[in-house]
Amino acid sequence: MLLYGDLVSWYRMFTPPSEYAGEAASYRAAFETAVTPPPRTLLELGAGAGHNAFHLKQRFQCTLTDLSDAMLSLSRELNPDCEHLQGDMRTLRLARQFDVVLVHDAIAYMLSEQDLVATMATAFAHTRPGGAALFAPDHVTETFHEGTDFTTGQDGDRALRAIAWAWDPDPGDNSYTVEYAFLLREGTRVTTAHDTHVEGLFPRATWVRLLTAAGFSVEMVARPVDDEGASDEVFLARRPHAA
Repeated sequence: MLLYGDLVSWYRMFTPPSEYAGEAASYRAAFETAVTPPPRTLLELGAGAGHNAFHLKQRFQCTLTDLSDAMLSLSRELNPDCEHLQGDMRTLRLARQFDVVLVHDAIAYMLSEQDLVATMATAFAHTRPGGAALFAPDHVTETFHEGTDFTTGQDGDRALRAIAWAWDPDPGDNSYTVEYAFLLREGTRVTTAHDTHVEGLFPRATWVRLLTAAGFSVEMVARPVDDEGASDEVFLARRPHAA
């Protein structure tokens, strides 16, 4: 995927850290409500460029993991005070536990129930008894609809225009597609790029069933999705206290 490889230098222009403030605040509030004593340590699986962590590190001691070293490099620039580790959210094992675990939109790249089960097992293994994990997919089956987003950005003599078109080629399977089209200007030179992302799409009941089987108790919590007050719901998964 070009967005996490060849186009990494454009990533913050495409999605700046400031856009994550409201979302990160909702995650912080959910964790603080769910976990006692007050949580201090946070593990993020699929942290990407560290934009959630940029806001959450004010409250938590953050350990950030991602499969892409290029994205981790961006996060290290933004969050030099956080621990960074490369790893796959399906197989990562750090031999330690955290008060809370965040799995943000990188979970969208899990395309099968087996991938979800593996990621949930990773989250459970790293959540202390009495702690909580939060899973934040972009969509569930019940809320997905075809849509197009338009993004603009500028930094000095570099400018970006981008279209993201989410659509579902086969409503009978567990995935949808996001087509990205980029116009990239450096000085007076303009280039184009097309990037296709296939992402997982599962019903709420599947999420709840798999999280419960992993050992969590599950509830839904609200997440803001725009500046006009719209929201959706994400999955707050509590790990029970040890008997």
